[in-house]
Amino acid sequence: MRGVKSLGLVTVAAAIALAGVLSGCATSTSAASGVSEVDARGFLAAAAEPGVVIVDVRSPQEYAEGHLPGAVNISVEAPDFADRIAELDPTAQTLVYCRSGRRSSIAADLMVQAGFTNVVNFSSGGAADLAQAGAALTAG
Repeated sequence: MRGVKSLGLVTVAAAIALAGVLSGCATSTSAASGVSEVDARGFLAAAAEPGVVIVDVRSPQEYAEGHLPGAVNISVEAPDFADRIAELDPTAQTLVYCRSGRRSSIAADLMVQAGFTNVVNFSSGGAADLAQAGAALTAG
């Protein structure tokens, strides 16, 4: 019976993996953090929706080199990060990105702790990956 259970779990895992590949956009939600994780295509699709807030959590220098149009720059490493995110609507869908996914993951978790209810994180890459996926970055 043990072999049958293992085979069943492998089959379920394979079906889930295949569904993710066939969907074209990787999306997951960490129940522990309340943050949805998406790939570049999923992030750009969400960014195109009306009413979303896009937060670039890189440094002001990185932001000036190129950012998504309409993105607000709130560096997660700045001492006023908590004050700045408190100015945003915590119920709006909020998309977060950085350079590699590390800072955006930290920022997304801090936002959820601050009461944000709809945070989407691009944790598998950053601005350059979004540009490679078709996003037009704005300098300045």
